[in-house]
Amino acid sequence: MQEVLTQADMGNTVRARAAQLVLAGWFQRAVIGLILLNAVTLGLETSGSVMDAIGPALHLLDKVLLVLFTVELGLRIYAFRSRFFRDPWGIFDFIVVAIAWMPASGPLSVLRALRVLRVLRLISVVPSLRNVVEAMLAALPGMGSIVLLMLLIFYVAAVMSTKLFGVQMEEQFGTLGASLFTLFQLMTLDDWANIVKPAMEISPWSLVFFLPFIVLSTFVVLNLFIGVIVESIQSLRDKKPSADADVQVVLADAAARQQQADQQAIMAELRALRAEVATLRAR
Repeated sequence: MQEVLTQADMGNTVRARAAQLVLAGWFQRAVIGLILLNAVTLGLETSGSVMDAIGPALHLLDKVLLVLFTVELGLRIYAFRSRFFRDPWGIFDFIVVAIAWMPASGPLSVLRALRVLRVLRLISVVPSLRNVVEAMLAALPGMGSIVLLMLLIFYVAAVMSTKLFGVQMEEQFGTLGASLFTLFQLMTLDDWANIVKPAMEISPWSLVFFLPFIVLSTFVVLNLFIGVIVESIQSLRDKKPSADADVQVVLADAAARQQQADQQAIMAELRALRAEVATLRAR
């Protein structure tokens, strides 16, 4: 008697094929292409003349793209099950697509503008962009220490500049708040010469104060930020094999399930063949 695969085995086989599909290179490239197309359509919707000409077609294309994104998300959830919700990028994709399905009328009309968040899915799809964002998030603790150091430098410099230049340059350094804003402007090198030159006319030695502050806040602190981020990226690259372990588990699980299903199908055919041979011999 011929045996067939059970419903559970068939489900495992379909799930394995779904995992192989969503992890395939051509599938990932197709998703990237759809995200870029969606970015173009969302940009065209900001043009009044374009909307007057092909507005309905753009709205229809946007809905089609949303359906495709939902199908792709559903395939990933079906393939990875609980693994999908353990991945922060999977949760991010789920939230972005879910927001797009919410009604954007009445008090929720602000959600219409949030449709552009779908373009950010490009970060979760492109590995290089994902690595940069993950490195920046991992660098937040180190960056927090640098921010605290910068705040201390700003506070000390603001108190000093208020006492030194507050009387002669009241608009820039008259109060502690004004000094903090002016020092931030100096750190960004925004029109810094028009701040330093009047101070030097008042007192030539004022350059002794401004020059170390600009060098320290603009170049030293900025390089500290860059150094922390670069170190985080390097650490992330060192941990890359372990970070991809979950994907390897999914692929191995999918291959094992497919192999098991093939073996069961072969065994079923062999049993059926044996039964037919036994029947012929009995005759």
